[in-house]
Amino acid sequence: MSGDGKGVLENAGGAAHILFALATPFLRRRRLRWGVRDEELRQPFPGDDLVPEPRWQYLHGITVNAPPARVWPWIAQLGQGRGGFYSYQLLENLVGCRIQNVETVIPDLQKISVGDPVRIHPQMPPLRVAVVQPGQAIVLHSRAERTAGQDPHDLSWAFVVREAEDGQSRLFSRYRADYPPGWASALTYGAWIVEPVGYAMDVKMLAGIRWRAERDAANA
Repeated sequence: MSGDGKGVLENAGGAAHILFALATPFLRRRRLRWGVRDEELRQPFPGDDLVPEPRWQYLHGITVNAPPARVWPWIAQLGQGRGGFYSYQLLENLVGCRIQNVETVIPDLQKISVGDPVRIHPQMPPLRVAVVQPGQAIVLHSRAERTAGQDPHDLSWAFVVREAEDGQSRLFSRYRADYPPGWASALTYGAWIVEPVGYAMDVKMLAGIRWRAERDAANA
């Protein structure tokens, strides 16, 4: 996969990807570990302790032909109103996300700290940065009790880059979700809808970061 996520044909392919994932729940187990090696599944990831017993989770991974120092700046500026999510921009904006995938590293967006808000949609409560390991990992977290005016939930989303062999990197997206029993919570936070849509968008995001990092490394 490659590309900036902005082309009509690219986004049409993304829509088809989502529809196929929605129609194939029997492939969910495979999608939950897309691009991940067996030994990587057994490794702990930053932020796992925030949602210690998730109802469901995924770990997606991709190899980047560039060192972590080329990958990290794209992670650091993730977010709506920031660098975007490097995924299918037209599809995101069809649901009002107002995403603009940037094509350069923006110095003013490179500083990110624990407690900072990171938005997915301008009308949704932001996720908060819970963990920052500069050059390695950012973990976003959202927790709400029933009294907080939101559906109760506990979610974490980690973006991790690790050094690999031959100057390459391994880039991961790790999502964990816990929520109370019931159809309403399951539809909002469970795997039935979030997993197939999230899978297509998440895999494209990883590919979008790879495309940008490898392009920068080639032009250095």
